[in-house]
Amino acid sequence: MPNDYDTAVVGAGILGLAVARELLTRRPGARVVVVEQAESVGAHQTSHNSGVIHAGVYYAPGSLKARLCVDGAARMYEYCETRGVDVQRIGKLIIATSARELAALEDLETRARANGVPGIRRLRAEEIREIEPHATGVAALHSPATGIVDFGVVCARMADEVREAGAELRLGYRVEDVQIVGRGIRLAGPDGDAVQATRALFCAGLWSDRLAVRAGAPADPRIVPFRGGYLRLRPDRRALVHGLIYPVPDPALPFLGVHLTPRVDGEVLVGPSALLVASRQAYRLGTVSPADVRDTLTWAGSWRMAARWWRTGLQEMHMAASRQAFAKEVARYVPGLTGEDMEPAMAGVRAQAVARDGRLVDDFVFSCTPRAVHVRNAPSPAATSSLALAERIVDTAEQELG
Repeated sequence: MPNDYDTAVVGAGILGLAVARELLTRRPGARVVVVEQAESVGAHQTSHNSGVIHAGVYYAPGSLKARLCVDGAARMYEYCETRGVDVQRIGKLIIATSARELAALEDLETRARANGVPGIRRLRAEEIREIEPHATGVAALHSPATGIVDFGVVCARMADEVREAGAELRLGYRVEDVQIVGRGIRLAGPDGDAVQATRALFCAGLWSDRLAVRAGAPADPRIVPFRGGYLRLRPDRRALVHGLIYPVPDPALPFLGVHLTPRVDGEVLVGPSALLVASRQAYRLGTVSPADVRDTLTWAGSWRMAARWWRTGLQEMHMAASRQAFAKEVARYVPGLTGEDMEPAMAGVRAQAVARDGRLVDDFVFSCTPRAVHVRNAPSPAATSSLALAERIVDTAEQELG
């Protein structure tokens, strides 16, 4: 049977739609379909994040994250500015609050310069208040190229763009199985429906590991869900924060610590936590999925990760349960903030890949199966990097699949 499409893209988050856009830019008129299990585009990680356009400070030089974040941020700014999406370069401070954090701050500066982050500079203690009058610390890095945007709005704009270019979007289509059929790949959906294409590109986020395994890929790495819960500052306290304010993160973890994040809608988020949860859709604490629990508990990497990071896990449980714990963290660098200044806000679930040996996989990871490319790990800064990352994914597909 002839294939219905040249390429099927699985996942209509910002990355899947950026991939569809890249395909149609290279080959106008190509038969492209994007399938998505949710009833809307950008329903998960894309619309449940802090909306930061990262400049590329944190990532190991030479890594895909380092290379694609700097390029991707420049492309994201251009995309938003040419299409009328509200985007703001408000800048970021990464503040060292004690002398013991200075070595890690220096390492971040070295990484940022190696990665070509625009405008990065070191600040002395007295210079911090020139940028953030209510903040304090012993030293800081200032990244003027860091900005904010609503990635959900970007995603919706990309969806319109790919539809106008001729792509078909099938929402509410959950891929149940993946099969090779003749010279094509068949994506079996609900109610006996199926999509058949010459090749498939999987940008499935929280479900990327399951679909990859169904297509014949190894089980390693596996997605383990971490819930990031946020508070927000009360409107009368937002003036204490001008731009993004971050702590110096633990270099051994792919999380950036509790930070203050202004949003384009005027809110200021406080967070996130990083809590291991029992569902890949745990936007509410207490949400449990037996299948997700089974996948986490039967993965050897989960236990090895827990053995290494159990103290951090207990701290995150405390953070998730206590507004005062959040306040204590941010008061290290903005002393005027208290728990009474904060109220509950949004939550997101991070699709964090965990290797069999217990490592929290830090870089973007792809794998290939017959007629398919799978994005196996694409946490932050994937949204920032999406336009550059999409180009790399399509390059991989053309090299490996033809």
